[in-house]
Amino acid sequence: MTRFPDPKTLSTSELETGNIFAPKFDANGLVTAVTLDAASGEVLMVAHMNADAIAETLRSGYATYWSRSRKALWKKGETSGELQRLVEMRTDCDQDAVVLVVSQQGHGAACHTGKKSCFYRKVELEDGKPVLADAGVPTLFDPQKVYR
Repeated sequence: MTRFPDPKTLSTSELETGNIFAPKFDANGLVTAVTLDAASGEVLMVAHMNADAIAETLRSGYATYWSRSRKALWKKGETSGELQRLVEMRTDCDQDAVVLVVSQQGHGAACHTGKKSCFYRKVELEDGKPVLADAGVPTLFDPQKVYR
């Protein structure tokens, strides 16, 4: 397993304004990863990363996440061809989340449904009750053909 400096060993100043990358992993060894499209700034997806996923992303230049359901590293787009080339990785002030700015490859779809973004529905109120409605996010590939 890849090791990063323990954030508990850093002062608040070092953690929040210094140059030491020390991700603050949760009890499951994960940080939240928000992925943005480099061209549009649109949120493409939210996933999780462990230390190995972060290290592999930085090493390879392609987004790699931790699949909580499969309990394995998951190179985004390995099956579909919808790879995410890393443009930039950022961390928040207390280093418990990261943002990946990526160039979405393939058809340009980040979602396994074939949509450009995983955030393709919006929450609206209908008769005072929350319902989901189409947010107009385009479908860029047919998942039935890609994931047979």
